Amino acid sequence: MSDLHSYEPRLGHGLAHDPLNLIVAPRPIGWISSLAADGSRNLAPYSFFNLFNYRPPIIGFSSLRWKDSVANIAETREFVWNLATRPLAEAVNATSAEVPGVVDEFELAALEAAPSSLVAPPRVAATPVAFECRVAAIHRLTDASGRDLDAWLVLGEAVMIHIRRDLVASGTYDTVAGEPILRGGGPADYFTISEGARFRMRRPGASVS
Repeated sequence: MSDLHSYEPRLGHGLAHDPLNLIVAPRPIGWISSLAADGSRNLAPYSFFNLFNYRPPIIGFSSLRWKDSVANIAETREFVWNLATRPLAEAVNATSAEVPGVVDEFELAALEAAPSSLVAPPRVAATPVAFECRVAAIHRLTDASGRDLDAWLVLGEAVMIHIRRDLVASGTYDTVAGEPILRGGGPADYFTISEGARFRMRRPGASVS
């Protein structure tokens, strides 16, 4: 018997739970605030999220289905990414509820909104970090054969970044002190980071300064 569990995803994985999002983990969370054209607010977390470029800073998230966030962003071309943190974990979870588009998730999760500087969608006031973004691109994903999927990649350029001052007091952003929560896999797994989990490894030829 082979010591590998191997499978073709199109035929099924044969396990109790799809291992894909447990393997590609933990993942940062795209906690995205947006506005509809009529001004109604939306706030939702996406576990398919990451940073893709430094200058200009480009971040992106993928939505499985054309949800309110994507519809809003396609219409208004703006959004805000809010750092999902351990103290805000329950609020983040509350905003993941499948609710009608008329529901304001800021109110649903009892979150105060703060005005943004350069874009219309508000920030989550309690988060220590927020990126105000303008749309760089929205791509519908396809499979290897070119067949359209009901999955949408939204890329945004961060045009204004807000960081709580104590997190950069040393001149370097303190990732641990920011208390990010990260998505694991399965129905309920999340992770945090800690100083004890840190290790350092420099790339070959990198400066030691």
